[in-house]
Amino acid sequence: MNFSPQTLRLYAVSDRGWLKENQTLKEILPLLFENGVTLFQLREKHLSREAFLQEAWEIKEICHRYNIPLIINDAVDIAREIGADGVHIGLSDMSIKKARSLLGEEAIIGASAHNIAEALAAEKAGANYIGCGAVFSTSTKTDTTSLPLHELKAICKAVHIPAVAIGGITDENLLQLSGSGIAGAAVVSALFAKKDIAAAARQMRRLADQL
Repeated sequence: MNFSPQTLRLYAVSDRGWLKENQTLKEILPLLFENGVTLFQLREKHLSREAFLQEAWEIKEICHRYNIPLIINDAVDIAREIGADGVHIGLSDMSIKKARSLLGEEAIIGASAHNIAEALAAEKAGANYIGCGAVFSTSTKTDTTSLPLHELKAICKAVHIPAVAIGGITDENLLQLSGSGIAGAAVVSALFAKKDIAAAARQMRRLADQL
């Protein structure tokens, strides 16, 4: 699947903690994809491998029905087994070069970066994009530190690959990142925590297109 900076415009990251009773990701994804989401990352930290694998197969079918790239968080083995479009790798996960050797040249590989040095290292290792954050305070991840706007701008200027901002982004603060150089926004609760997910996606996409 083709990848460009525009692919990162509105990047949805799953978190089953926001799912309502009897609600599943499979129900939500069409609402996201029909209303502006451009990339989807399946992030599962607490499922068994078997359950994660089964879910990944099901999610892949939905993503590809809508021509939306599927990124698997961390689990390179699952990404390889199901033929996902790519992976996102954290600083403590498998190396980018190793992931590339396992997934091939066509895979989309994203890497987390919290400063210029990490961003340049990810680019040199062969990442297709970098995820930078947390740009705002967030309850989704408790092990993150704040990334000031001036540092985000410096990272975007330092690398030639696109960057996506993540961490605490909402419809109320997204435009504060205008002019930073990011290709898009990665969001969790701004979509999944909303009662009207379709409306939330439309609003976030409208704002993301103004960056």
